Amino acid sequence: MNTVIWLIAGGVVAAAAFSALHLNVARGLIVAMVIGVFAAYFGGSILSPLLGGGTVTTGEFNPLALLVASCTALGALYLSDTIYERFGA
Repeated sequence: MNTVIWLIAGGVVAAAAFSALHLNVARGLIVAMVIGVFAAYFGGSILSPLLGGGTVTTGEFNPLALLVASCTALGALYLSDTIYERFGA
């Protein structure tokens, strides 16, 4: 259940960053959502247990894992936008 929530949070963060913060505007909403979803999965499954958020297999909702997944998605979107502006077309 946590994994689905992380993926949804990554998509929501990507859509908000695309529309409100104007991140990844040159590449489009779909690319921003793909980056957000992958980053949220990485943040929830890899970084959250490292920060003490528990394991992935418990099946219980973990607010720390959701926060880490959302922050990771936002960070990845910002990083990809910065790299694209610096080295992209």
